[in-house]
Amino acid sequence: MDKSTACCCGTVKHKHRDKEGKEYKSLMSRLNRIEGQVRGIRRMVEDDRYCVDIMTQVSAIQAALGAFNQELLSQHIKSCVVHDIREGDDEVVDELVKLLGKMVH
Repeated sequence: MDKSTACCCGTVKHKHRDKEGKEYKSLMSRLNRIEGQVRGIRRMVEDDRYCVDIMTQVSAIQAALGAFNQELLSQHIKSCVVHDIREGDDEVVDELVKLLGKMVH
């Protein structure tokens, strides 16, 4: 794999994201929308809006974060996990299982 998809440098794992790539742009777009939603909730609280309306918006943010997490997880599996397994690093599977456990709870 080339540098843009490599996920390990020494003992610290990370991915070098292609900041011009569609995956990066999609993640950033989702985060920008979520950030806007959070600011909107802040304004709702400041304006003393109806609690149910605020909770409805919080629920929408939770769903948006879930979709972000799902997209990021998909990218991680398709790049880092596949790369590490091909390189003989099966520990990535244990790491993935732990991560999925955290995401489910």
